[in-house]
Amino acid sequence: MDRICVIGAGSSGIASCQVLHARGIAFDCFEKGSGVGGNWRYENDNEMSSAYESLHINTSKRIMEYATFPMPDDYPDFPSHRQIAAYFDAYVDHFGFRDRIAFNTEVARVQPADGGGWDVTLAGGETHRYSAVMAANGHHWNARYPEPPFPGSFDGETLHAHHYRTPDGYEGKRVVVLGFGNSAMDIAVELSRIADEVFLAVRRGFHVIPKYLRGKPLDQLSNPVSRRLPFAFTRRSFEKLIAQAAGRPEDYGLPTPDHRLGEAHPTVSSEILSRIGHGDVTVKPNIERLEGDSVRFADGSVEQVDRIIWCTGYKITFPFLDDELVPTSDNEVKLYKRVVPPDLPGLYFIGLIQPLGAIMPIAELQSEWVADLLEAKAGLPARERMLASIAKDDRKLRKRYVASKRHTIQVDFYPYMRELQRERRRRPGRKPASPRPSVREPAHA
Repeated sequence: MDRICVIGAGSSGIASCQVLHARGIAFDCFEKGSGVGGNWRYENDNEMSSAYESLHINTSKRIMEYATFPMPDDYPDFPSHRQIAAYFDAYVDHFGFRDRIAFNTEVARVQPADGGGWDVTLAGGETHRYSAVMAANGHHWNARYPEPPFPGSFDGETLHAHHYRTPDGYEGKRVVVLGFGNSAMDIAVELSRIADEVFLAVRRGFHVIPKYLRGKPLDQLSNPVSRRLPFAFTRRSFEKLIAQAAGRPEDYGLPTPDHRLGEAHPTVSSEILSRIGHGDVTVKPNIERLEGDSVRFADGSVEQVDRIIWCTGYKITFPFLDDELVPTSDNEVKLYKRVVPPDLPGLYFIGLIQPLGAIMPIAELQSEWVADLLEAKAGLPARERMLASIAKDDRKLRKRYVASKRHTIQVDFYPYMRELQRERRRRPGRKPASPRPSVREPAHA
């Protein structure tokens, strides 16, 4: 009962382990695979990684790195998945807690224990009791397919982006890539170099953000002052910069976005617009019907197609928790500050966010806050206040972002980290202290 359970040794789980280890808080970490890194370990034997062979990060290394362990200076601005996996290995070995991770060990069930605490049952059948559980199992592994399915049937091969690895076998094929997220852009660009034809089926308009502007990674153009302003104040300057650098989406035959920049999770690509402009990727509207060896699109056009790749996102699920305990319908999880379920003391969720930035430093700060709560250095507000805060955050989220199952866990990078810092100053039984001007941010800041 005096130990903590950490579920998962991906980028969020190892951040939790490092914080607990540094604080001297006893813990066990269970990882289904044989190595750390989660989604960033290519062909991870836990069978949950979505990494494809050509994957590079979309946020720059100075935004993605842990505050306690900067990435190597000789890393490029946007490292590959292999470099990121090596960085995670170095992180674990530097802080010396690899022996606290039980590899090849799956958590089968987590349930409240009689008298307090949590019973954690492993796939092997043994059950351990813990005072708290930090769930860091990730949210990019349970593939979500089109809902509802498109009418008709398709004779060719279909694949979810979660299972895409290399372009091998796509030579000379006619391929539809459905979606407009980052994976869809990477896959469409890669296949356009070898496939006979690549059709990018776009269900709605999105803004395309380049990785570089003015010779610097776009996410490093902000400054300490602008980071403290609401995004609405800085959005216009970014819109102008992007328009000057790349033009408007409709200039390339893409649908006009029905929202402003920052009202949907950004699509980051420095190549897709060029591939469209060169005719190597053909933009199509949404699929209307599958017709054997062909696909009919919403504009009435029909194309003979060999393969379809569904880039349609992921479901948020916790296979070790009862649905009644933590409902995840429509990808919505009701958590105070995206971490704490108000009615389940001792259960915390780490990295269950989709930031306009990187998850890793946020997971690190979430773990620091949870450690503060475990050590009674910080406290939570009353249940009613937590529920009111959750409802308020949900209203703000719905007002800010387009309605989509993709936007249920969105946070703004710097403002959210300031919220966490404020919570860390909430003493048990008291309101949080007023925000301080100094806020820990990624090392480059």
